[in-house]
Amino acid sequence: MAPLISIITPAYKAMAYIGETIRSVQAQSFTRWEMLIVEDGSPDDTAAVVKEFADTDPRIQLIRQANAGPAMARQKALDHARGRYIAFLDADDLWLPEKLSRQLAFMQAHDAVISFTAFRRITADGKGTGRLIHVPERLGYHDLLGNTAIATSTVLIDSSKSGPLAMTKTYYDDFVLWLGILKRGHVALGYDEDLMRYRVLEQSISRNKWRSVRMVWKTYRDVENLSIFRSAVAFGGYAWNAWWKYRGF
Repeated sequence: MAPLISIITPAYKAMAYIGETIRSVQAQSFTRWEMLIVEDGSPDDTAAVVKEFADTDPRIQLIRQANAGPAMARQKALDHARGRYIAFLDADDLWLPEKLSRQLAFMQAHDAVISFTAFRRITADGKGTGRLIHVPERLGYHDLLGNTAIATSTVLIDSSKSGPLAMTKTYYDDFVLWLGILKRGHVALGYDEDLMRYRVLEQSISRNKWRSVRMVWKTYRDVENLSIFRSAVAFGGYAWNAWWKYRGF
């Protein structure tokens, strides 16, 4: 029997896009998955949209909580996850139909603990598609400190090998989770196949570049406890890789 993949999706003010995101999961050629969508106290009709899908597809679960932010929403989903493999998918991103099947085969062939894939960005309305964002073959802990290569909605983790998966309530909770796994001595493997669409939303908090800069530095100093010198070196690499990754659309 194929392994179960648990898909972790936090959802806040996502009613405009969550339906398309869910349909991209339902279109997967790999079908043994559960999608755990945590509606994070959203003031819009996100929960109602998710419920319509959950009512007709038992693989989809709507979990509700008072607003606590994406880290705690992801943690809530992880607490309910039953799968050996854990995938992350944000509420406005999309998967191509072969995403799970191809990435799982890659993971199994390479005995990987955590992997990530290439992707393209799309405009908010989904009509414009950007260039392919390639990924490196592998990243260790120190490599990742100075890199932006791992996009959250491309990640797949073998939880039987990774050790405990626990979110930290911080701005870059996903980045901190990857670092935590790699700090145990594991390596993240890049699968350079185009399997995800990252939706660019102008109102997204990740578009606030100055805040992002501050939060990356805060991650180095307060979460990873790096020295000022080591933080500066890592930040230089992070900034360069971010510019290279996002140059043009």
